[in-house]
Amino acid sequence: MKIIYWIATTVLCGIMLYSAQMYFLNTEKVKGFFEYFSYPTYIVIPLAIAKVLGVVLIVWNPIRWLKEWAYAGFFFDLVLANLAHYYAGHSVGLSTFAMLALMISYGIGKKVRP
Repeated sequence: MKIIYWIATTVLCGIMLYSAQMYFLNTEKVKGFFEYFSYPTYIVIPLAIAKVLGVVLIVWNPIRWLKEWAYAGFFFDLVLANLAHYYAGHSVGLSTFAMLALMISYGIGKKVRP
C-alpha cells in the first residue's frame, strides 16, 4: 500500500509542479489559455504559488489539517481544469490523470500516513 501511495503522490505532485513551472515560465501563454477558458488571468501566479505550497504540504506532512486543505485545493483546481478542457473540446489530459492520482493518494494516504 505504501508503494502505491508514493507512486500516486509522486505522479500528483509531479503534475502539479509541472503545471506551476508552466505558469511561472510561460505566464503570457497560460494567461491566454485562461482567457480562452473564461477564467480570470490575475490568478495565474497565485495559483502557481499555491500549487508549489500544496506539494510541499502533502510531501512534508507537517500538520494534518494543512495537508487536507492542500488536497482540497488540488481537488478543486483539477475539477475546474477538467471541466474547462471538456467544454473546450479537448481530449483527456494531465488534469484527468492528476485527478486519478489525487484520489488514490488521498484515499490510501489516510491509511498509510497519519
